[in-house]
Amino acid sequence: MREKWKPLLALIYLTWFIFGIFTFSKIGYQYVGKSYFQSTNFQNELEAFQAELGPLVLNVPTAEELKSKITVTDSEIEEHRNYYGSLGTQIDNIKSQYEEKIQEAADNNAVELKTKLENERDAKIKDITKNFEDDEYVRKKIVAQKGALVDKYIKAIKDESKEFGKRYKYWSYELTNTETEETYRSGDISESSVYKKSFINHPLRTGVISNNSSHLLYGSEVYLESELLNETTEYTGTISISKNAAQSAEVMAGYDQFKRNQYLFSVIWLTCLIAAVFVWKWRKELLPTIGSLKEKETLAKLRIDVQIALLFITGCLYWMSSSIAFETIEYTYQSNYVRFLTDFVFILLVLIIISVVFFVQAIWLYERVNTVEKLSENVKDSYLWGIGESMTDLFLNRSIALHSIVLVAAAFFGGGSFVASVVTGGGFPIMVFGICTIVGIPALVVFLSKMGYLNRIMKDTKDMAEGRLNRDVKVKGKSPLAAHAENLNHLREGVRTSMHEQAKSERLKTELITNVSHDLRTPLTSIITYTDLLKNPDITEEERKQYIHILDKKSDRLKVLIEDLFEVSKMASGNIELHRSRVDVTQLVQQAVGEHEEDLCKARLDLRMSMPQDAIYAYVDGQKWWRLIDNLIVNVLKYALEGTRVYVTLKRTTNGDAEFTVKNVAKYEISENADELFERFKRADASRHTEGSGLGLAIAQSIVDLHGARMSIEVDGDLFKVIVRIPAV
Repeated sequence: MREKWKPLLALIYLTWFIFGIFTFSKIGYQYVGKSYFQSTNFQNELEAFQAELGPLVLNVPTAEELKSKITVTDSEIEEHRNYYGSLGTQIDNIKSQYEEKIQEAADNNAVELKTKLENERDAKIKDITKNFEDDEYVRKKIVAQKGALVDKYIKAIKDESKEFGKRYKYWSYELTNTETEETYRSGDISESSVYKKSFINHPLRTGVISNNSSHLLYGSEVYLESELLNETTEYTGTISISKNAAQSAEVMAGYDQFKRNQYLFSVIWLTCLIAAVFVWKWRKELLPTIGSLKEKETLAKLRIDVQIALLFITGCLYWMSSSIAFETIEYTYQSNYVRFLTDFVFILLVLIIISVVFFVQAIWLYERVNTVEKLSENVKDSYLWGIGESMTDLFLNRSIALHSIVLVAAAFFGGGSFVASVVTGGGFPIMVFGICTIVGIPALVVFLSKMGYLNRIMKDTKDMAEGRLNRDVKVKGKSPLAAHAENLNHLREGVRTSMHEQAKSERLKTELITNVSHDLRTPLTSIITYTDLLKNPDITEEERKQYIHILDKKSDRLKVLIEDLFEVSKMASGNIELHRSRVDVTQLVQQAVGEHEEDLCKARLDLRMSMPQDAIYAYVDGQKWWRLIDNLIVNVLKYALEGTRVYVTLKRTTNGDAEFTVKNVAKYEISENADELFERFKRADASRHTEGSGLGLAIAQSIVDLHGARMSIEVDGDLFKVIVRIPAV
C-alpha cells in the first residue's frame, strides 16, 4: 500500500469506527444477546395484540348492555336544548329557512307545496318549543341518539373483530375469565411453539378501541361517555405462536428483518473495531499529511469564528448523514437487496465525504490553535473580537460614546414605546416589547460598533498627521468608514513610498555619478598613460605596436561605453522609432543564441536550450529584440560561474504570451534588491573588475518597455533568472 493513501484510509476507518459507535449507542441493546421475540418490534406487536384482544374478542359488549347503561344528565339536557341558540333564535332561524321557499310556492300557485312547507315549519317550531318546555321529552331524544351511536359502535367493533382475526391469525390462545370461568380458545396452544406467554389474573380492557371506530362515540349533538366502555376483566391462560404458524409471512418478515439487521450490525461493530486498530496504527502519519494539504491555506484565510461555524455546519451534516445511513439499515432493508445496497452505498459515500471534510477541518482547526500564542492570535483576528474591539473603541472619545448611547437608547425605547402604544391602544404587551428588542438590540450593537470604528479612524489619522506612518488604519467591511480608512492607508502608503523613492533616487543618482566617473575614467586614464609612453623616443618598435594596440582597444571600449549610454538615454526618453513586424521569435532566439555558442563553450558554460516545436510569432522590432537577446546572453558570458549550466527557454504561456527565460548561476554574490540591476551602470560585480559597462540590462529593460512587454529578475541565492514576456500573435 502506498504511503500517501494511509491518511485518507485512516480518515475513512475513523468514520466507520464512529459510525459503529453511533449505531451501537442507539440500538446495541436491541440486538446484542437478544432474540427476535425479545426485540422492541415484537414486544410492540405483542402489546398491540393484547390491547385489541380484550375489546375486539374477549370483552365485546352487546348493544343491550351498553344501552342499559345510558344516562342523561341535566347539563346534557340544557346543552342539547341550547345547542343552536335560545328559543327565539332557533324559531327565527326556522322561519327564515322556510320563508323564501313558501313565498316562491305562493308565487307559483303551488298550494300543496306551500301547505307542506308550512306544516314542516310548524312541526319544527313545535318540536323546538317542546324542547324548552319538557325535560323528559329532551331526555328521550338524547337516549335515542345515544342508542343509535351504540348500534354504530357495535357494528364497527364486529367488523374490526374480523380484521383482527385475519391480522393475528398466527396467534393461539386459551384464556379463562376468572370471574365467569368462561374459556376462549383460538388455535392449539399444545403445539410446539416458538413463543409462549402465560397469564395469571391478567387484566384485559374492554373499552380500548382503535382509531378507526373511536369517532363513532360522537354524534352531531350527543356523545357516548367513555365510562360505558372503560372496564377491565382478568384472565388466566396462555398465548403462543406455534412453529407452523411462525412460518407465516407476517411473522417471518419481522423475524428475517431482525436477523438480517442483527447480522449486519454485528459485522459493522466488528469491522469498526478493526478500523479503530488501523486508525491507531496510522495516527502518526495522519496529522502531518493532513496538515500539509494545500487547501489548508485557503481555509486559513478565513477568520477562526467562520472556520468554527463551518466545522459546526459540517458536524451537523455528518450527524444527519449518520442518522440517514443508520435508518437505511434499520428500517429500509427489505427483500430488494439491489435497491438496498445501492441506497446504502450512496449514503455511505456521502457520509465518508462529509466525515473526511469534518475531520480534516477539525485537524486544521486544532493545528491553528494548538498553542496559546496561536489561539490568542486567531481569537484577536476573529469577527467577534473585532466587534468587541469596535465597542471598546467607542470609548476612545467619551463624548461621542455618551452621545451615541443616549441617542440610540432614546430612539429605541421611545420608538418602541410609541409603536407599542399605537398597536395596543395604550398597553405594552410582552410580544411587542420582544419585537422591539429583536430589532433594536442588533441595531444598537451595530451603531455603537460603527461609532467605535469612527473613533479608531480619528485617532489613527491624528497619528499620521504627527508623522507616525508605521501602522495601517484598520479596514472593516465595505462601509463609508471603511472606504475612508482605505483611502487613509493609500495616502499613508503614498507618503511612505514617496519618501522611500526620494531616498532611493538620491542614492542611485550618487551611485550613477560615481559609476559613470569610474567607467569613463578607467579607459581614459589608460589612453593618457600610453600616449605619454609613445612620446618616449627610446621605446622599441615592438613596444610601440603594443602601446598602439592597447590605445586602440581602450578607445573602442570608450566609444562603446558612450554609444551605449547615448542609446539607453534615447530609449529611456522614448526618443526612438520602432519598426514592428511579425517575427518568428523561436527562430530569432535560436539564431541570436547560436552566435554565442562558441563563446559559451570557451567560457566553460554548458548551454541547455528548450524551444517549442511550433513557431511562436510576435509583433516586435526584430533588430531591437535581437539586441535584447544578445544583451542577456552577453550578460551570462560575463557573470555566469564557469563549469555550470545555462538554461535558455522559450514557451507559450497559458494566457497566450511568449515567455523567454535565461537562467544561470552567478559567479558574484547578488544583492537582495535585484531590481536595481536594471539601473544604468549597475553591475553584479560591485568591484567593477569585469569588462561590462553596466548598461546591458538597462538597455534590455528599455527595449522591453518600448514594446509594452514585461521583464523581471528572480534571484534565489546564486541562481539568477531573467524572464521576458510579450503577447504572442
